[in-house]
Amino acid sequence: MTYLDYPESTLREMDAYWTAKEIAQQPETWAKTLKMLVENKEQIDAFLQPILAKKDIRIIFTGAGTSAFVGSSIVPTILKKFGGRVEAIPTTDLVSNPHEFFQTDVPTLLVSFARSGNSPESVAAFECAEKLVKDCSQLAITCNAEGALFKRCVGDNKFALLMPEETNDKSFAMTSSFSSMMLSALYVFCASDTFSKQMASAIKATSSLLNTYNLMLKSVAMKKYSRVVFLGSGGFRGLAQEGALKLLELTDGQAMSCFDSPLGFRHGPKAVVNSETLVIIFISNDPYTRQYDLELLAELQKDQEVAQILSISAKDDPTFKQGECIMLDNVADVEDAFLLFPFIACAQVYGLQHALAIGNTPDNPSSSGTINRVVQGVKIHAL
Repeated sequence: MTYLDYPESTLREMDAYWTAKEIAQQPETWAKTLKMLVENKEQIDAFLQPILAKKDIRIIFTGAGTSAFVGSSIVPTILKKFGGRVEAIPTTDLVSNPHEFFQTDVPTLLVSFARSGNSPESVAAFECAEKLVKDCSQLAITCNAEGALFKRCVGDNKFALLMPEETNDKSFAMTSSFSSMMLSALYVFCASDTFSKQMASAIKATSSLLNTYNLMLKSVAMKKYSRVVFLGSGGFRGLAQEGALKLLELTDGQAMSCFDSPLGFRHGPKAVVNSETLVIIFISNDPYTRQYDLELLAELQKDQEVAQILSISAKDDPTFKQGECIMLDNVADVEDAFLLFPFIACAQVYGLQHALAIGNTPDNPSSSGTINRVVQGVKIHAL
């Protein structure tokens, strides 16, 4: 077998087998996840509809690290579709400051994302919500049936949604777990008559991307930029945060990364740009938002300070210069929510290729051993 153009034997020698496999498997796992969701829609709706019908219901999407960025990537879409009060708050904030974030008399649905469901904060956030909120419901979207979080979501006002087994990534970095949980939450809260069709387009686009642009991303990664900036508007800002973390994790901090929105980047953070900087921009399909993305791109081109720009878009534009754009197939007409999937695949592939370019080991990237797949050393204090 080959993954991302590397033979399995080579990937195992480079300690990159699981990361490459779990990135490459995503189109297949998304199709499998969507099928599971459609088959269980009646049961999911039976749990959710009475909760969402409550007056003043508050929905909090939570998780730690990459799991937190699922929420920040999808909240803008869910706000638009659902309305009401929808927030993304990391478990690391909920646990350290529970009295500031939980509101006792506000009906709350806590939606927890977790690959393993065994991180201390995942369980602690669940328990804090139970203690502090009078009318509390819990939805866990997780990849591990043996995890503590999954096992706790049994009983009244609780529901656990389990991802396909292969999404419980064995690699250090979350890849297919992140994207499959993101897909599940979007379907659960934003299912529509066109959802499956648009997701099918996203799956097709990502499959094409992995075949067509892998070598281009490898070529960019071989240049070993010391600074990489990920930019995106709306939900793509949350995705940019995940892209920046993925690169930081896989390179063991040797490639410094940051993130922002195209508009926000102009307000100071643009100072990071120099002759060793790569800027990666996720370009929106929304015609209004897209204007801001393209204006920032044109500004960076005019400044001539950045080493390289890489735009990722579903539609062509005169602003794009040759060699500086990944043009996605099949998704020119989809909503931005469905671009999240091919966009994050680009970031994941780049992170993997950059790690290999600098001689790091993606499956076990922490040379010091102080960064772990499931966080360790966190002491949860009693409320």
